[in-house]
Amino acid sequence: MSAPDRIGARGASPPPEPGLYVVATPIGNLRDVTLRALDILGAVDRVYAEDTRVARKLMDAYGLKPKLAAYHEHNAEGAREEILRALAAGERVALISDAGTPLVSDPGYKLARAVIEVGHRVFPIPGASALLAGLVVSGLPSDRFLFAGFLPSKQSGRRETLTELGDVDATLIFYESGPRLADSLADMAETLGARPAAVARELTKLFEETRRDTLDVLAAHYAEAGGPRGEIVVLVGPPLPKGEVSDEALDAYLLKALPRGVKDAASEASRDLGVPRKRAYARALELKDRA
Repeated sequence: MSAPDRIGARGASPPPEPGLYVVATPIGNLRDVTLRALDILGAVDRVYAEDTRVARKLMDAYGLKPKLAAYHEHNAEGAREEILRALAAGERVALISDAGTPLVSDPGYKLARAVIEVGHRVFPIPGASALLAGLVVSGLPSDRFLFAGFLPSKQSGRRETLTELGDVDATLIFYESGPRLADSLADMAETLGARPAAVARELTKLFEETRRDTLDVLAAHYAEAGGPRGEIVVLVGPPLPKGEVSDEALDAYLLKALPRGVKDAASEASRDLGVPRKRAYARALELKDRA
């Protein structure tokens, strides 16, 4: 057998070995499913899905009739035990999410960890991913990026998380819901400054849209337009380059901002002056103690 045949370039994939197959599914356009994913989903003994109703639509589109069961955050503990028993019996099990690559912002990583711990194999079946699709259409630097998932729902937690990420020299990627989008963008603008950003929604679907601007402009747009429908990826460019800030300039800024508190003063200095937050916070503490 030639090398191309062995890797499935000219024919269907070979029968899957026992183990857990983590299978990426389309994020919108059903044509984005891979040939190998179809081979695996049609050959495994059972498929666990985030929502079996969503999974059934994909299976029906390609004439697949696997044994379907649910695996989601509400039944994960019991379903994991069931899956481990199936693997111990030599079965081939696939895991899929509603859209994209499982284990990204879902409880699937706990299953993969449990499977690895007891000695079974985990096979990646790569494919669609909303965060990567958003990155390639954003126009933002892609050589280094950090996926931060969903931000906390409360403003205090959201701003705290954004402050922690503020010094990361990479494009930041978030998932967000329509109703929270404007508030999240406003907190990003307040915490991170007027960085270039992009909001990508309904990727690969009929009403796909990517809007690119600075965070403050995007926040104002969605505050006026209202929360859009669909799955949303928010991408924020890395910190803007700024010149070296002297101790005297930092002190002058912090002294004006300290009445709002050490934490807020440090965050604002980091955002507006481009200094590392740790430096701003340490200096703010010193100035407060002298007062």
